[in-house]
Amino acid sequence: MAVDLPREVALKILFDINEKGAYSNISINKYLEGYELKEIDRAFITELVYGTAKWKLTIDWIISQFSSIKIRKISPWILNILRLGTYQILYTDKVPESAACNESVKLSKKYGHAASSGFVNGVLRGIARNRDKIKYPDRKNDFENYLSVRYSHPLWMVKEWVARFGGEFTESLLESNNSVPEFIVRVNTVKTSKQSLIERLTAEGIEAENGRYVEEAVTFKNPSSIAKMNTFKEGLFQVQDESSMLVGKVLDPKPGEVVLDVCSAPGGKATHIAQLMGNRGKVIARDIHEHKIKIIHEAAARLGLDIVDAELFDATVLDEKWVGKADRVLVDAPCTGLGILRRKPDIKWARNIEDRTEITALQKKILDIASKYVKPGGVLVYSTCTIESEENEEIVKDFLGNNKDFESSDFSDLLPEVLCKPTAAQGMIQFYPNTDKIDGFFISKIKRKK
Repeated sequence: MAVDLPREVALKILFDINEKGAYSNISINKYLEGYELKEIDRAFITELVYGTAKWKLTIDWIISQFSSIKIRKISPWILNILRLGTYQILYTDKVPESAACNESVKLSKKYGHAASSGFVNGVLRGIARNRDKIKYPDRKNDFENYLSVRYSHPLWMVKEWVARFGGEFTESLLESNNSVPEFIVRVNTVKTSKQSLIERLTAEGIEAENGRYVEEAVTFKNPSSIAKMNTFKEGLFQVQDESSMLVGKVLDPKPGEVVLDVCSAPGGKATHIAQLMGNRGKVIARDIHEHKIKIIHEAAARLGLDIVDAELFDATVLDEKWVGKADRVLVDAPCTGLGILRRKPDIKWARNIEDRTEITALQKKILDIASKYVKPGGVLVYSTCTIESEENEEIVKDFLGNNKDFESSDFSDLLPEVLCKPTAAQGMIQFYPNTDKIDGFFISKIKRKK
């Protein structure tokens, strides 16, 4: 009996993510390119992978209540089949319970031993029959553990956020992290206007409307395979969240200037900067990985932005030839990525509390070196896609404390009024997905004194 191909592909991707530490987006793209699949099947695979990854902790908690074998003793293939089946039973409304169980049993026959199919069948049918009897930690007496299991986030993360933000904000944040984010693109104003793009998208069958905050932002209501769209191939838009676009807005580059983006891949911010400059001047876009330089080159070429020059260079090494030469420098620093869990839920399971020490040391080093490229009177912007103050405000305060020739710069006038917060006047701002309805980003603007 043949297994269902989309579910088998989703299983292979989940195995790569959970057992081999693969990144969800990279693994999904690799497998989707490797099979001839209908658009509906590609969408189903993507939903299964992201949904199962998002709810992994909760799903494992539930499986443990119906399994006679402890989770840690279940073979990885069978455990991932159970996760996939549980997700379909409890978190989707378009998959019949019988299909979820039957297809999981077929997969277990292919990827397990003789007894596996009976075990999988028993666990999943038990969950389907008794979904109303699933027990969760007590909200009143075990609040942090309740939040962890109810919203599928690591307990250490929940504890940190409750201590920092309080219980009510944390619960709202966790709920937001589990929501499906809007699909946002940036209109390439060097090639077209927003109105023209929306008209073209409508002709391609895409329902599009204005973004929430940023002038260049367009929201797709029914995104399909972007790479196959003529409007994408022609370079009329670039996929980019509004929080990421705000980084370019705060940097505020001018036509004819020299801008250095020291951690550039995949190039969304660098191409936005070039666009804001009207494709006049120079944008040096650097990254440490060769394959990512190729991605930046391809994006800039597709968008018709010939002032972007992508270079292979390590941001932790000082490039003497650029010292004091750049009008503006962007440090979009490596970070824990805890502001984009809506988009990359597997980050929750890949991170641990010890990661931060290593990452903050790297951030400090990159910021210190990048600052040396800024001209007197020039601008330095530091940004991350995390909500951790140790990687954000504390990094900037530490830098300013050690570099007296730099000062924070008010950028209130560069933000949409509805998004502006009092801290922008002190040169920094933190966005959250639950309150601001965009990815969790931190942006700081610093000026070199003349």
